[in-house]
Amino acid sequence: MRALEVDELDVDLGGRPVLRDVRLHLEPGELVGLLGPNGAGKTTLLRTVLALVRARDGQVLVEGKPSRPGRAAIGYVPQRHEFTWDFPISVEQAVLTGRIGRIGLLRRPGVADWRAVGDALDRVQLAGLRRRPVGELSGGQRQRVLVARALALAPRILLLDEPFTGLDMPTQELLGDLFASLAVEGRAVLMTTHDLVAAMESCTRLVLLNRTVIADGRPDELQDVEVWMRTFGVSETSPLLKLVRAT
Repeated sequence: MRALEVDELDVDLGGRPVLRDVRLHLEPGELVGLLGPNGAGKTTLLRTVLALVRARDGQVLVEGKPSRPGRAAIGYVPQRHEFTWDFPISVEQAVLTGRIGRIGLLRRPGVADWRAVGDALDRVQLAGLRRRPVGELSGGQRQRVLVARALALAPRILLLDEPFTGLDMPTQELLGDLFASLAVEGRAVLMTTHDLVAAMESCTRLVLLNRTVIADGRPDELQDVEVWMRTFGVSETSPLLKLVRAT
């Protein structure tokens, strides 16, 4: 069974068309890069998969069932600015918030919940900072908290929205290795990114999106510069195409 299937998806925001006839799928064990320019609809697509944005038409199936808010099968890592970092909580408390939908607002977390938090912190190498206030963290540490927060649910599908933006190289490598290992374990990972080189080197498949899917295939299959020009709206002399040819 496919982890995720999006078929003939249309989405409007504020009466304006954002996505049209989007079709893509995600299999267990895949690490798929979702590439496109700013305003292409990448974040909107992720939020529609999460059922946080309502589709005008089409369908989104998560493990064969219609998507609905709060599905435990999906972990979501938003862009860092979407989290309130000045809230007075510790790293482990921030990671625990990823399990609130499972625990319930009025129930106390149990042993299994704290164990899941500990396991997630171990995977992002932040166990030693579990008591530190989140407001004292560096940008890279904050990104790792968001990843741990998603992993605390033990999701079978992981959606990542620009996880490498603004990170130093060691943190990028740590997270890149983690995402690859999650795919090897059988998780399905869909990641938006502007890092073309990293995506072409690490992803099993790339989806080029600009309001609709322009191309979909393994990195070695996407050598036609025309699809990159259509996706990003660039000319034949663009440095982006030099990167495509070089990789």
